[in-house]
Amino acid sequence: MHIHIGSDHAGFDLKQQLAEDLRQLGHTLSDHGTHSTDSTDYPDYAHAVARAVEEDSQTIGILLCGSANGVAITANKHAGIRAALCWTPEIARLARQHNNANVLCIPARFVDHDTAAEMVTNFLTTAFEGGRHQTRVDKIAC
Repeated sequence: MHIHIGSDHAGFDLKQQLAEDLRQLGHTLSDHGTHSTDSTDYPDYAHAVARAVEEDSQTIGILLCGSANGVAITANKHAGIRAALCWTPEIARLARQHNNANVLCIPARFVDHDTAAEMVTNFLTTAFEGGRHQTRVDKIAC
């Protein structure tokens, strides 16, 4: 699977760890930055990942920042993006299963690597359930 990933400075270290995990599992990645722990603006990376997922609906996005609120809010400004702020593996699974989320937003200051890795695994391996959930997802766009 091709995955678009991005973070601000607060999410940089965890992004690097997750990117390495994903590459080892055979996924291809487009890293939309940031590329250091120097202070930066999360919207720059959230917009880049959201645009890339918008352009190719067969891809998934992963965004990280300190709380994940900023990247989730920013990504959700894009049509066709359903960015889910997740802090447990169960929420990541439900975001895919019930909401057909296509961007996973991880609060890097509040989850450890193992939890984040499990969230990513659940997000990537859970299928959208459809049915009554499709009706709800269809009502999201403005």
